[in-house]
Amino acid sequence: MAEVKGPKGSPTIDMTPMVDLAFLLVTFFMLAANFRTDEPVVIDTPSSIASEEVPKNMIQVTVDKEGRILYNYTGSLEAKKNLLRNMAGKYKVGFTEKQMEEFSLMTSFGCKIQQLPQLLSLEGEDRKKAMTTIPTDSTDNQLTDWIKFGHVEGLAEGKIKYEEALMRNSDAQMNDFKPKFVLKVDSKALYKDAKKAIETFRDMDLNNLYFVTSLEAGGEE
Repeated sequence: MAEVKGPKGSPTIDMTPMVDLAFLLVTFFMLAANFRTDEPVVIDTPSSIASEEVPKNMIQVTVDKEGRILYNYTGSLEAKKNLLRNMAGKYKVGFTEKQMEEFSLMTSFGCKIQQLPQLLSLEGEDRKKAMTTIPTDSTDNQLTDWIKFGHVEGLAEGKIKYEEALMRNSDAQMNDFKPKFVLKVDSKALYKDAKKAIETFRDMDLNNLYFVTSLEAGGEE
């Protein structure tokens, strides 16, 4: 009896569910991501052989090659809004909700707080060009207040993260979650300009500073 053979054909796989899943994942990450603006100035840091990483929860003061002093607090969006509310309350400066949102997405910035609403209304290169410096004069040292209020927010956030970590790991240390103070100075900046920032930290008895440098090739910690 002759063997009956079925029609030959190559197997097929329906990729529609996989494509749908890929688009869902892309959409999720787009909606969940927090977009941050670029750094307003390029800093050429001096080199060193230290390899310790820059802390994530930090209050950073930057001095660029032109001597401008900029400030950045890396807390959550809500913590940064609280920081701005405290500064606005002290200096009697009003901010809209949109400006608050813009501030929470900023990285480093430099200007008087009285000029900050106008700075936040600018975008891209216009905002970078409008950057000036945060006052550090003895009669108007706004940098002190930015550091102080950022420290308050950093401690509050650090405490929450510490308590969460303590539930997962009994060896968690509170000191690891406290905000760290970071000074980033351009290699071409004048010492007198960097000194203003250093003296501000010193006058606040904040002497445990991290200094940002570039790692030398072949350097050891």
